[in-house]
Amino acid sequence: MAALRLITFADAAGSRAGLLLEGDRVLDLAAAMPPARDMVSLIEAGPGAMAAIRALAANPPAGAILPLASVALQAPIPRPRRNVFCVGRNYMDHVAEGDRTRGITNSEVPKFPQFFTKAPDCVIAPGALVPPHADVTKWLDYEVELVAVIGTAGADIPKERALDHVFGWTIGNDVTGRDLQRRHGQWFKGKSLDRSCPMGPWIVPAADLDASDLAIGLTINGEQRQASRTSKMIFDVKEIIHQLSAGFTLLPGDVIMTGTPEGVGYAMQPPQTLKPGDVMALTIEGIGTLTNTIGA
Repeated sequence: MAALRLITFADAAGSRAGLLLEGDRVLDLAAAMPPARDMVSLIEAGPGAMAAIRALAANPPAGAILPLASVALQAPIPRPRRNVFCVGRNYMDHVAEGDRTRGITNSEVPKFPQFFTKAPDCVIAPGALVPPHADVTKWLDYEVELVAVIGTAGADIPKERALDHVFGWTIGNDVTGRDLQRRHGQWFKGKSLDRSCPMGPWIVPAADLDASDLAIGLTINGEQRQASRTSKMIFDVKEIIHQLSAGFTLLPGDVIMTGTPEGVGYAMQPPQTLKPGDVMALTIEGIGTLTNTIGA
């Protein structure tokens, strides 16, 4: 059976959770099973809700089906209830390319995950425009990342049980003002520009996808910039969840961006910055493609 694609969509009746069906159709989950009004409510409803959704996918009620063309896709969790949790420098080739820009030729493997956050207001939908923020940054950059969505609350989570807490997977673009990132030292400012976190286009449930070794890549205007595999992470998802949850409770609906591979613009020769009109297409095997454009 094909992997489920859980979406959040909006139309004149408002924003709600849905299931993308074959043939560009949307199953309105709020109509088919009212407790699933939004994605976080669906996640909190637990395994029983997912079992019901799988049954609906096999036999969708005609009265709850909408054409995809009649709705607007939003980010799967349009505004996370807490900051977006992120991991920096989590692919060795990305560590090395960043070090080279500072004249470091002998890169060391990070000993611990480097955590930071983006403000929840940064999250935007597939297809939405990303502002160039030309008045505050001259060095706008991209980062394709696998995103883990937490399904079950937990603190001090053992590594061997970490994936039990993952609801599903999606794609994130950690758009960054590099000059702000370096100027302020702590990364929050350079990472939390308005509308700087495209996410989506949907969530693939963890039960439907092993994310340990997936092709991950990004193109700018069709030119391949990033191409790697999730198996090249320095700290895999299990280790990230284990370490992030130490003394800190993760909650259903939390989103964790797991780091970006090599190929970012600021490390290219010559360096490249994002410009108005640039089309960013991020693809992760088994999930899909997230596309956004830099606005004017």
